[in-house]
Amino acid sequence: MQKLSEEEITKKLKEFPGWEYKDAAIERTYKFSNFKEAFSTMTRIAFECEAQNHHPDWSNVYNSLNIRLNTHDVGGITNNDFELAKSIEKIVNNR
Repeated sequence: MQKLSEEEITKKLKEFPGWEYKDAAIERTYKFSNFKEAFSTMTRIAFECEAQNHHPDWSNVYNSLNIRLNTHDVGGITNNDFELAKSIEKIVNNR
C-alpha cells in the first residue's frame, strides 16, 4: 500500500464530485431526508467497509452523515481510500 502524493489525490478527486481533500483525509458529507434513512445507509456502508477491511472515521447527526477516509498505516491517502469512496458512492446513489 503506497501513500498517494497531493497531486495524485487532487487528480483522483476529479472523479469524486462532493469529496474533498482536507487534513490528510478525503471527506464528504451526505444529507438524507431523515435519521432512519441516514442510519440505514450507514449500515449498508458498514458491511462494505468490513468486506474491504477498511473503516472510515464517520459521524452522524440526525439526517447528516460525514465520512472521512485515510489509511492510518501509511499516514495518508491510498488507492484503498478511493476504492472505498467509490463503493460508498454506489451505495448512496442506489438507495
